[in-house]
Amino acid sequence: MSQIMIAHPVLPEQVSRVLDAVADGAAPRFGIVAPGGYGKTTVLREVARACEDAGTTATTVDDAHLLPDAELLALRARVERGDGAVVVAYRPWPRSRALSALAESLGRARPALALEPFTREQVRAVLPAPARAHADFVHRQTGGVPRFVLRFAGITAAEVPPDVVASFRADLDWLDVDVQKFLLAAEAGAALRLDLLGGLLGGDVDAVGDVIEAGRATGLLAPDGALLPVARLAVAELSRTDRRIAVRQRLAELQLRSGGPVLELVRPLLGAAGPEQGPGAEAAGAAVAAGPEMAAAFQAAAAEALPADPALAARLLAAVGTPSAEVAVRRAVACAMAGDLDAALRLADGVISSDPAHRGRAAEVAAIALAHRGQLARATELHRWSPSSTSTAFAVIGEVGTGRLPAEPLPVAPPTMLDGGASLMAQGVLESVTGSATTALSTLVRAAGLLEPAGSAVLLPDSPAALAALVALHGGEPAVAESVLDRAVATSLGGALMAVRHRLLRAWVAMLRGNLTRARETLVALRRTGRPLEPRDWVFAIALEVGIARRNSDLATLRRTWEQACEAVLRHPVDLFTFLPLGEFAAAAARMRDQHRLAPHLAEARELLHALGDPPLWGVPLHWSALHAAVTAEETRAAEEHAASLAAVADRSRYAGVMSTAAENWLDVLAGRVDADRVEEAARGLHSVGQWWDAARLAGQAAIRTSDRQAMVRLLDCARLLQGRPAGGTARAKAPDPVVEHDGGKLSDREREVAELVVRGLTYKQVGDRLFISAKTVEHHVARIRQRLGCGSRAELLDQLRQIVG
Repeated sequence: MSQIMIAHPVLPEQVSRVLDAVADGAAPRFGIVAPGGYGKTTVLREVARACEDAGTTATTVDDAHLLPDAELLALRARVERGDGAVVVAYRPWPRSRALSALAESLGRARPALALEPFTREQVRAVLPAPARAHADFVHRQTGGVPRFVLRFAGITAAEVPPDVVASFRADLDWLDVDVQKFLLAAEAGAALRLDLLGGLLGGDVDAVGDVIEAGRATGLLAPDGALLPVARLAVAELSRTDRRIAVRQRLAELQLRSGGPVLELVRPLLGAAGPEQGPGAEAAGAAVAAGPEMAAAFQAAAAEALPADPALAARLLAAVGTPSAEVAVRRAVACAMAGDLDAALRLADGVISSDPAHRGRAAEVAAIALAHRGQLARATELHRWSPSSTSTAFAVIGEVGTGRLPAEPLPVAPPTMLDGGASLMAQGVLESVTGSATTALSTLVRAAGLLEPAGSAVLLPDSPAALAALVALHGGEPAVAESVLDRAVATSLGGALMAVRHRLLRAWVAMLRGNLTRARETLVALRRTGRPLEPRDWVFAIALEVGIARRNSDLATLRRTWEQACEAVLRHPVDLFTFLPLGEFAAAAARMRDQHRLAPHLAEARELLHALGDPPLWGVPLHWSALHAAVTAEETRAAEEHAASLAAVADRSRYAGVMSTAAENWLDVLAGRVDADRVEEAARGLHSVGQWWDAARLAGQAAIRTSDRQAMVRLLDCARLLQGRPAGGTARAKAPDPVVEHDGGKLSDREREVAELVVRGLTYKQVGDRLFISAKTVEHHVARIRQRLGCGSRAELLDQLRQIVG
């Protein structure tokens, strides 16, 4: 056996007392017992040195557990006769009768010294000075076993060096085959499962117990029976690959028979312990999944992985030899939940075309994938083809979304969480076009609550939270939309497939409330992931980009994004659930003087509404956006028509009434008829239903179009308050603007606001739109700034302004 060499060994207090007794002339007779690596050899060497220094003749024996019985019995006889000093070191296993007899005789002279691992302080004392910064890490990895601690002497970072792992080869290679199997079982987490170990080792309880004791005697296990972290790493990397696979396979088969979890046993058989795998992982998995029992284990592991890691579940199912149609459908579900809709559609299509028995379930998976692709009409057809009750409910949602009212009433849903949730979703969507918006919203919120416990473990064409948010946004209830979306994000409702949709709708609420920064941050975060968006999510993302640019009067971004917007509309057919982005595109098209490209899609949206009986809930926001588009395009007659449409449903809901009143006021303001009381009331109404940016804009536009100075100041203050900025128009009207000095230039607060926007490249009209003043007023401010700074050219002016405003 190798010896631990320590220049200044750290010795337990009980050993120090023995050495003191030897120095006083005592003849020691005792045993030293501990697992491998605990420092028995070091203690034995120190005792021998002390005896030599004291002139005492001593017999010291190391690794006595390896000696033949004859030598052990001779040692015992010497101890019994009292012939000098005898010190024997041995492991607790194997324990022959002869060794037990020797230990008993030594114990009568003095109890055996049972060595313990190093404490954290002792580890720090043993390590060289450069490694002491990582003493806690070393202690966690080694459990304080002295031999293993010394292998970390050259450590420079809190990680296990390859040479340390390699140093364990000598500890492992000489072990009995059954002990090696036990250590592999311990590496798999089955060290304390006697039932599994019995099946693995093929022995009774006593035989398994002997193997466990032999494993403990190696020093590789912690007191609780688990492998030490560094030992677990060494066993995994240094054991024979075929043996490791065989042990994992056998444990998985045994665990499957007992009905226990198998994921952690099967996962490494794919070729890695983590979810990230190389291209050859599935092939490697297929090789080890041969045979019905292992195929069943892989399927069981996939079922365990599906809620938390559907991509791993898909890989596990891909490793099942020659998969059946049932396995192919399950793999299609996993792929869809992981966001790999291409694979899901390929797998589902293969089953639809070849296996009648599983065609219905495959059709449901394909339908859900197509819904996320924006193909709601085709998805509805496939749902109708599937016999499941959830597909029946999802088909109703798709029918309404594409402008068709279902001909038959909804069937009674089975008493399951998914069926109940799907049924409530269908009821809520149907109610939104045929009944009360309040009832529809309540039903969809209840559906979201019912499915929350399922979290990410459910595959949905759309989430009840997203549908509830859409109904809430169309009905002027942004707080409800925000709340239900926040809960959906917190519970991972619908998993990764729905996560982007929830975040985009949450950003939409922020945009309506004028929090453009937060909305923009969502888009930036999604872009950083590098994953392409599915068409349904992409159309909302582009609409957000367009909406933010329009509200910022950022014509450059609007121009840059407009072509993408047109492509998004072409890729995503018009349906009821994309009216919000369609409305944004309508307003932007007018700004870009490109209405003809969007006209067919808007006509299709109007036909869809008409086919559903012109439900006010879904029509009001579209008419509101179309009104703004008409105003921007200076199409007075079209604007009046949309205002009339809003007036026709004004009594159907509070939201419709607020929007109708705001539309009337907007047309009056544009015609130069400004009634400050009515405008302020209309603007505050818009603000109350979540249209914060529109509310501030209505008040601001009225302020710059009235000739009444007092009304102008009042409306400007109203605009600022609704925009979330402090009111101050009255104070500025009565007193000179405070000035800010910078490098000899003096700018008032208002001039500084103008300067910041001019430096950013906005036109006078865009600056005016942002500050609720006319373009002429902006031009006047710029002229005053130029005169005050003494600039001879616009280039010189911009240069100085950049220095002033940064």
